Amino acid sequence: MSAKFIDQVAVVTGGSTGIGFAIAQGLIAEGAKRVYITGRSADTLQAAVDRLGSKSVAVQSDVSRQADLDRLKATIEGQDDQLDVVFANAGICEKNPLGETSEAAYYSMFDINVKGVFFSVQTLLPLLKDGASIVLTASICSSNGMEGLSLYNASKAAVRSFARTWANELRHRRIRANVLSPGFTRTPLMDNSLKLSDKEIAALRQHVEQITPLGYMAQPEEVASSALFLACADARYVNGVELMVDGGLSQI
Repeated sequence: MSAKFIDQVAVVTGGSTGIGFAIAQGLIAEGAKRVYITGRSADTLQAAVDRLGSKSVAVQSDVSRQADLDRLKATIEGQDDQLDVVFANAGICEKNPLGETSEAAYYSMFDINVKGVFFSVQTLLPLLKDGASIVLTASICSSNGMEGLSLYNASKAAVRSFARTWANELRHRRIRANVLSPGFTRTPLMDNSLKLSDKEIAALRQHVEQITPLGYMAQPEEVASSALFLACADARYVNGVELMVDGGLSQI
């Protein structure tokens, strides 16, 4: 590894599984001093820390709850840490056919995917160093109309919009804000949020292989490497962009 994050401190919300966990792994492999990961499940967080090792710190936190975000901030302050990178990665994806969607489903999606991203960044902003980086996880759904996912699609479009504004609003501190938009990636979200069966996942994988120019469904590590690029000094003049990491699907 090239140690692109040597002695840096980072936060990865939703860092206990999937793309978030792969980001945390990559940060540590690239020399990070400390990586704070958050998630809602204490057991899953513990399993993640067991794999990541002593440079990781687990903070049980629901990004839709300000009290939990305040506790995350206090934990970081308790270590006398300042932040080089915030990966606002936590999110959910659930189906919501138009005409069958409850008000509760609406609030759940936007509380986590939109409110959670906004207040994660706002809460941690005082701890970010000048010249730091913010990477938001959206989706290729931020710019398409995938059927049955109108709430998810709209929530990710909001995330993409945040980066445009923050790239401008934080210019006086030289803090960069960029968006990572994954395509189809095999993560626990398919099992836990979308509640797909093994048969449904296999069918989806086959469909993705047919429609994606590179011909396969991504693994979390392949997406995480792009997130790490956006956060590191290699991308020091990249600001406000949305990086589609989808095997070319959004380009055809």
